[in-house]
Amino acid sequence: MADDMQPLLTPVVEDKSTYLEQTSKPELNSRRPFYVPPRSLHGNIDPKEQVTEEASAMNSRVQYYSKLTTTHKTLVLPDHVIPAEEKIYVYSPLGSALQFENSIDGFGKNPSIVTIFSIWNTMMGTSILSLPWALKEAGFTLGIILLILMSVLMLYCCYRVLKSRQTVDHVDTSNWEFPDVCKYYFGSFGQWSSLLFSLISLFGAMIVYWVLMSNFLFNTGRFIYNYVHNVTETDHVLSTNGSIKVICPNPPGVHHKNSTDMPFIISNDTGVHEFQEWWNKTNTVPLYLIFLLLPLLNFKSASFFARFNNLGTISVFYLIILVTLKAGRQGFHLEFHWFESASNFVAEFRLSFPHMTGVLALAFFIHNCVITLLRNNQHQENNVRDLSIAYLLVGLTYLYVAVMTFAAFPSPELSKDCIEPNFLDNLPSSDILAFVSRVFLLFQMTTVYPLLCYLLRVQLLSQLFGNVYPSFAHVFILNVVVVCCGVLVAKFYPNIGAIIRYSGATCGLAFVFVYPSLIHMISLHRRGQLSWPSAIFHSFLLVLGVANLIAQFLI
Repeated sequence: MADDMQPLLTPVVEDKSTYLEQTSKPELNSRRPFYVPPRSLHGNIDPKEQVTEEASAMNSRVQYYSKLTTTHKTLVLPDHVIPAEEKIYVYSPLGSALQFENSIDGFGKNPSIVTIFSIWNTMMGTSILSLPWALKEAGFTLGIILLILMSVLMLYCCYRVLKSRQTVDHVDTSNWEFPDVCKYYFGSFGQWSSLLFSLISLFGAMIVYWVLMSNFLFNTGRFIYNYVHNVTETDHVLSTNGSIKVICPNPPGVHHKNSTDMPFIISNDTGVHEFQEWWNKTNTVPLYLIFLLLPLLNFKSASFFARFNNLGTISVFYLIILVTLKAGRQGFHLEFHWFESASNFVAEFRLSFPHMTGVLALAFFIHNCVITLLRNNQHQENNVRDLSIAYLLVGLTYLYVAVMTFAAFPSPELSKDCIEPNFLDNLPSSDILAFVSRVFLLFQMTTVYPLLCYLLRVQLLSQLFGNVYPSFAHVFILNVVVVCCGVLVAKFYPNIGAIIRYSGATCGLAFVFVYPSLIHMISLHRRGQLSWPSAIFHSFLLVLGVANLIAQFLI
């Protein structure tokens, strides 16, 4: 580093095999953070002298070589410019640096199996609870067809997002995310619109989480209270007879003033009635969540909650076990009526099918972070294959849960129209298996909710103030607004099926259908490679995304 007389350019290698051997070593020629001496780390010296002249010179060198590399592949960084692994630090333009961990190629990278299940775990969310309801809304046969087609369509659009960085020529896009590509093609409109739709997806997910957490906390508290006080309850709702009980909280064609009220409890104890008054799903429990979650949302870092990410996998596996056990005990109840409902069985093809496409748009939505998830894949050449396998696993998981729950729902004793947007609501609070599932999901969502709020804060406040934590007051006000929205929705409109499909169709319009298709067509047009079949197909995707959003409000 001290020797400034070294040649600026690597000599042209005459032997092609030698050149290929050199360029095949990513640890020598890949872009890396430049060297900052340990004494230059923030906190170790006077803040006025946080970056040395050597570090500044190194920065200029690396930038110079990077510009040359974009014009000619032989003008790569000389090996002597790259410091030793243990001396690599990440430099910040603000004047501080941190040691760069896992910088050695091959370390800190994930094998394909880890990448696949990471995508699977990230994509699996609250939508899985609404898929049996969505299948009922579309009809059993049409719902299965839509699930398969939407999974393929969402995979293709995700593939277009993954390849979008490669459409940008003569610019280093190795650290770009999809909003950066949108900004490149559409300017500030692309930047802010992609931010808006990303915030909508996060905000919609947080609203769904608040409604579900209120539901799970309410049923969990009711189960514990009845068990401790040895209280027997009878529901004022339709239900099946026998030991395997399934309820219908909202019978079709019957208007309920408040379907979330406590069931009738056989007891003359005034304490029981006071419990009903103070433990109400819509009036009180959503407010209780404020005292639990609001203090957690003001942390500067959400790294503590990220440690519980694996709980999502446990919850999904438990749901699969729950669905399997219930289906094994109840058996299958299916009658095929193709276009008209009959005898408490819904038609196979229903005009309300857009409800399912809206839910699936969120269920398969991972487009805003797929580049990040695949960046750490050990074998980048397998990204498309691993992404396809992950989508296949997610599709099979969704298909299994939706089909098994729908088929096992006891009809004609109860109508298939009784299937709730949260299929756990069809199980009484006294069901032990459902109680365990609700506890798992409640704890998991309690740890994920601060992560969602942190992501919302990072995207919004960094754009408005240039700082993800401008002050405690700014963060606190934002958190209060988000929490109040969750409380209001949980009280007046606790229909997670509608919330999921609205947010799914809205965020899917930009990240799934519009931007990936437009970017692909523009890039092909600039290269003179846009064909009529490609233009027609991708234009159809644009129309499909708009139609999917409009249909959510019309049907």
